Parts: sequence; structure tokens; C-alpha cells
Amino acid sequence: MLGRRILTLNVRYTTVKLARLRLRNFRCFQEEMSIILEDITVLIGKNDSGKSTIMDALDLFLNDINPDKDDASKGGNPKDLTIICEFSDLPDEVVLDDANPTRLSTELLLNADGRLEIHKVYSGDLQKPKCRSIEAYAIHPTVDGAKDLLQFKNADLKKHAMELSIDLKDVDQRVNAQLRARIREHLGELKPAPSSIQLNEENAKKVWTELRKYLPAFALFKSDRASTDQDPEAQDPLKAAVKEAIKAKEAELSVITEYVQTEVQKIANSTLEKLHDMDPTLATQLNPTFTPPKWDSLFKASITSDDDIPINKRGSGVKRLILLNFFRAKAEQLARETGHSAVIYGIEEPETCQHPNNQRMLLRALSDLSSEAQVIISTHTPMLARSLPDSCLRYIHIDQDKSRKILMGGAKTNEMFAKSLGVLPDNTVKLFIGVEGQNDIAFLQAMASVLRKDGFDVLDLEKLELDGKIIFFPLGGTSLLLWSSRLANLKRPEFHLCDRDVAQPRPPKYEAHINEVNARDRCKARSTAKKEIENYLHKDAIITGYKELGITLVINSNFGPFDDVPRGIARLVHEASGSPKVWDNLPDVVKGEKESKAKRVLCSRATKHMTKALLDDVDPDGDLLAWFEDMKNLITK
Repeated sequence: MLGRRILTLNVRYTTVKLARLRLRNFRCFQEEMSIILEDITVLIGKNDSGKSTIMDALDLFLNDINPDKDDASKGGNPKDLTIICEFSDLPDEVVLDDANPTRLSTELLLNADGRLEIHKVYSGDLQKPKCRSIEAYAIHPTVDGAKDLLQFKNADLKKHAMELSIDLKDVDQRVNAQLRARIREHLGELKPAPSSIQLNEENAKKVWTELRKYLPAFALFKSDRASTDQDPEAQDPLKAAVKEAIKAKEAELSVITEYVQTEVQKIANSTLEKLHDMDPTLATQLNPTFTPPKWDSLFKASITSDDDIPINKRGSGVKRLILLNFFRAKAEQLARETGHSAVIYGIEEPETCQHPNNQRMLLRALSDLSSEAQVIISTHTPMLARSLPDSCLRYIHIDQDKSRKILMGGAKTNEMFAKSLGVLPDNTVKLFIGVEGQNDIAFLQAMASVLRKDGFDVLDLEKLELDGKIIFFPLGGTSLLLWSSRLANLKRPEFHLCDRDVAQPRPPKYEAHINEVNARDRCKARSTAKKEIENYLHKDAIITGYKELGITLVINSNFGPFDDVPRGIARLVHEASGSPKVWDNLPDVVKGEKESKAKRVLCSRATKHMTKALLDDVDPDGDLLAWFEDMKNLITK
């Protein structure tokens, strides 16, 4: 039970997202390498292929750390040790060099894909390498008088405007963003083109300092770390908790300090009187000198768990689970203290020292975590890789000349994944359950738990998965599990659940697939009676789920059976955020990202607040209960 408790998730929504990482002349990546990052990204590759290098590069870039003398690629150009990060999901407004907001698009700081692209170049040729330049690569003005405005301080901008005879009557001349905007407006044709904008020179240093606050921090949990309660990740959150507790009682502690000083001064005065009785020339005054007490240093914390057993005496797997969650606590603390908008969690080989059951539990926790923060993990374990959509898998392929390329999951690369990890089906598997995506797994497990609490005899899907007796897999034909297992040849029971997508009288979208599965022995396939799985959620559960995230939604009635629930909720969340952008005017790609996030929250959070009574209200025909009845029949007969 310990592992299950400590993996309860309580993190906030991430804002800015790391969309792409590029490296060149950094360790094993001499030629430029590019990797696209998802909400959860899994790095797969043989030992020494470069998985840790990718993690360390993110640590250097996002946490402003300098490389060491051995980080430059051997045989490459050490003066061009470069790390490039591209960020999406950018805020509508930012504060750059004064207290007034502006937009990255207004400042022409976005690349051709609408992302913020930052290049950091390090002097890898030095004994102690440093960051030599920080640049934004963007579609930026190239005409003289507009291309270098971010370098100008306030006085320079006003002088530049005067030289151009620009009328500044209706401009707040204290605000650099307004001055830059007026100068660009006056110049007219800016001839924007791909350009590098220095961010570590002149006034742009201040721009970078402010811009940096909007980027995520990176928290790296390495695979070879020590597992003790004196580990920094274990100690720092406890120290922070002590400091916060002391700060809350600062007034009372100040009273205690004054009381002690007063009492000591009384004794000193009494001592002086006694001295004068003996010899008035010995001293004219006695003044105690006090060093302000460091209250936090008085409290030394160590960690015990169940039955007061120190975690140092627990098994190595339990220790790592505990420390992994202290690591998360420290990461959130880091984001608060440094003013970063979010945290990216980098976790090397989270399965280390873990029993297969704990590996499955850990995967579920990391998947839930990825709905609210980006997660990047490296793994050598088949179970972790095959249980995730192959769209989030990245294979580091080493060619014969030792050059490396990043291959995305899909039909063409799944064989490489399988060979690298040795992916084989578990012999203990009693039932394969096919669903349309990872979110549907979270929905079914949470709904099973809800029904069991209400006394219904349905399978405990979460426990059965942890025990290795059922395996979920995403439908669609290109998932790693589907490819490697070839379900039809395994002769194991299967249950497939497909979204209907279209209303009657039209047949379900995947009718042909359903008929094919139902023709096989001990296999059952169904389509939902409603549009998709989210249509079985009651409005009350949705409202409560979002309330946990600090988001208040007003939903007056349940969604209809063929309403697009994720899109409807994404729209409500967007409007509740106070964004000045109208939903209908958002780019389709932005809408899609918001809908994906809504889908994750609906399935992972809202479903947990369902009850049998709420289910009866939205599904009076018992369609959902029939799914669970099919699963139980398949696994028990």
C-alpha cells in the first residue's frame, strides 16, 4: 500500500511545453540531432546510445548549468557545442523588459512554426566551458532601424524615435514595448525573415531574464542515484517544510527570543550589582550579546515509514519509490522558488529495482502525471514501452558509422523497439483489452473502481493489470503491443471497445473490425452506444474533477449522446481561463491540444467522481455495465 499512497498526484497544469530538442557537437551527438517531445516521451535504445545525454542536455539548458570539458563531441567543433529548445503552448502575453505586458508575436520572436526557439551555444573548447551566446531564432525584421530594437534601452529607444521623427504623444515613453511597437509601425515594411536575435547583449539580457521565467524548469532523477533518506531529494523538501513551519510561527518565536533576552539581561544586571558590592571598578556594565537563533537548524529530520521503519532499512525498490516522489516535491518547490511556469520531469529507468507489479503502478502514475506536466523517461523494460502508445516512443538508432538518429514509433520502427527490448507477451495474461487510447484505460479502471465501491461485481481492472493478468493495448494496428503479440495467434481472450463516433441509423465506424473480432473464439468486440467513452460522464463528476484543479466550470445539463464532450469541455476551460482569445478564432492545432488535455482530465480525474447513481442518469440502458459483464465472462469462463 505504501507505493500506491505515495504516487497520488497533485501537480498543477503546465503552461509552456517543450516541443522539440536539437543537439549538435554534444557528446555522442556530433551531427545535429532532433527529437520531438510529447506529454510523455519514452527514450529507448541500447546502453551508451545517448539516452542520458539527452536528459543531461535538457538539464544544462533549462537549469542554466554549464557543461564540463568532456561534453564537447570528440572530432566535432567544440566551439559550436549547441543545445536548441523549441517551446509551444506559449502564454498570450508576457512581460519582457518592463512591467507592461506585450506579446511574443508582436515582438516578432516566434519561428515559422509559431514557437519560441532558443539556441544556446557553449565554449566547449575551454577547460571550463561557459554559455557563449543565447539567441532566439525567429521570423524577425531585417530592415535597419527595426532588427535590433530589443538591444535598445529606454533612452536609446526614445533617441531612435526622435531621429526617425516619430510622434510619441500617445505613447507611454516609459514602456519599451510601446516604443518598439511605434517604431515598427512607423517603418512600415519590416522585411521579416529567419534571423538570430542575441539575448545576452545590451538590453536583451533583461529580456532573456524575464523570458526565462516563462520556460519550464527541468528536474532530473538519474538511474544511478543513491537511495537513502539523506538523499538531497529527500532532505530538501523536509528542510523546506521546516522553514515554512518556522516562518508561520515567526511572531511567536520572536516573542520567545525577546523573553529570553529580557531574562538574561535581568541576570546580567543582577550580576553587575553584585560586582559593584565587591569592587565598583571591576565593570560599569554587562551587556549580553545575542546571535539571532537559526531555528531551522534545530530540527533534524529523518524519514520512517510504516511501523516506524527507517526508509534506509526498507527494500531498494521501496526506497526508490519514496525518493522518486520526494524528487517530485523538490521539483515543484524549485518551480515556485525560481518563478518558472512549470516543471518537466526527466526520469531515467524508473523501473530500476522495481517488481513488475510496481512497474505497472509506476507507469500508471507517470501517465497520470503527464496529463498535467511533461514527462520524459528512459527505459529498458518491455512492459513500460509496450503499455504506451507508440507515438510517444523514441528509438535512438546507431548506424554503422556510429552516427545517431531518432526514430519515432510506428509500423516501420516497431521491430527495432522489439529487438532492442525483447518485447514478448506475458504468459500470465488472462485477457487482452483493446481500447482506442491511453485515456480510455484510465476511464475503465476508474469506473471499475467506482462500481466496485458501490457493490457491483465487476473486475478490478487496476489490480488485474498490476498482477499482469490483463493487458490493455491501443487499437489501430500500429501500436507496439499489437504488433509484437499478434493477438489472433495467441489464442487468449480479447475484449475490444471501439467508439461508435456516428449516430444511428448509420453503422458504427469500426463495424468491420468488430465483426472480425467477434468471429474469433473467446473474443468479444463492442462499440459504444454513444459517440465515445467521455459521453458516459455525468456533469457533476466533470465539475468536481475540474474543481480539484482550481477551475470552475458551469455546466447546466449533461452532454447529449453524440456531443463532442472533450471539445465542449476544452472550450469551457479556455473561456474560464480569462484568455482574451476567442475560442472560435484559435488555430485548429491549439484547439486540438486543448481538447487532448481535456480528454485526459475527463478520463483520469472526472471519472473518479462518478457513482452508480450518476451513471444511471447518463446511461439508463446499462450500456457501460454490459462492457464489464463481457470482460468478466471472458476472464472467468
